[in-house]
Amino acid sequence: MDPLSLPAGLCVQFPFMARTNHQSVSIAHDHNRAALSKGQKTFNSLIKQIEKRRLRLSAWETVTPTFQQRYVNEYRPLEETEADLQVRMVHCLDRAYEQKGLTKAERSKMAAVITDLAGNLAGEDDSMKAIYDKYSETDYDSETAADIDGIRSMLEAVLGVDLGDDVDMSSPDDLLQRAQAHMQQQQAEAAAQTAKREARSAQRKKSPRQLAAEARAKEEQAQISLSIREIYRKLASALHPDRETDPQERERKTRLMQRVNEAYNKNNLLQLLELQLELEHIDQHSINQLSEDRLKHYNKILKDQVHELDQQILHVESAFRHSYGFDPFENLSPEIALRALAADIKNTQASIRDLERDLTDFEDIKNLKLWLKTVRIAPPEPDFDVTFPF
Repeated sequence: MDPLSLPAGLCVQFPFMARTNHQSVSIAHDHNRAALSKGQKTFNSLIKQIEKRRLRLSAWETVTPTFQQRYVNEYRPLEETEADLQVRMVHCLDRAYEQKGLTKAERSKMAAVITDLAGNLAGEDDSMKAIYDKYSETDYDSETAADIDGIRSMLEAVLGVDLGDDVDMSSPDDLLQRAQAHMQQQQAEAAAQTAKREARSAQRKKSPRQLAAEARAKEEQAQISLSIREIYRKLASALHPDRETDPQERERKTRLMQRVNEAYNKNNLLQLLELQLELEHIDQHSINQLSEDRLKHYNKILKDQVHELDQQILHVESAFRHSYGFDPFENLSPEIALRALAADIKNTQASIRDLERDLTDFEDIKNLKLWLKTVRIAPPEPDFDVTFPF
């Protein structure tokens, strides 16, 4: 067995593959040498990094359907119920505001509570907008327009562009889409300028040092491609379904060959090596005997795989944050997401119970006055900041 063409011992637990062999992947210490070389240590480290990232992606793959089911079936109905009860509470407080027996301070607190609740609901309910305007010092549309104008000014200052007069100032989404379009245009222009500079640089006569560096880079890339092709050819030769007469064995080899082709098309060195191990085409002795040159090529491929997995994780987590409203700067993991959802469900259930109880209690003005004593109004910055127990 040639260790240069059949590197051995590579086996990472890969959650996206059906595995039958569960040996760990690493270069083992050899009694004939005192310690692992730098290249061998790097190889082992990269394998561990890939395993860690695979496990994280697998966790997201497992958690996301569970999260989505609970979010749709449990949390969203509770959120809608809570919003309906909050609308009822606004109308209840609006009616109670005119009742006799309330002091000026109590009416001031009620106005702050109504403004806070109605302001949060006004975007979805015109009746809430009218009540907000009734109790607020300014009207809802003017405040929204001022907020959007502030966002526009900030974006224009940051981007250094004019977003145009035809942008829909009543729509934050339209404003952000226009800003994103400008950013994409700037990025395209910057990329075009970079391409022009590179083209001009390529036309200049290159120094012997530059030519030598380019030649080394091409040679290294050729060796990397060769490393993957060697493994692929050996697997393809052993698994070719057309050479198998037994129908069941042909079906098994067809499935395996599909995995081989997928790994090869993605330049996935580790998955190809895992398949070699699974099929017992390599052993621990072969991996221990890998040359430093071969390790250098393998480590370059594995570093690229680590980077690719990092990009996949970033894409998955960014999409998840956007879909479910998680803060873009908040620490997030599958476990944190599930705990946060469970907490949101529990808190929303408690809020619903409180709202239902208070709606009944507030029919009696005495209960309403007692409740108002628990409401705390923070100093305006510049608007009311209200803290109340539901």
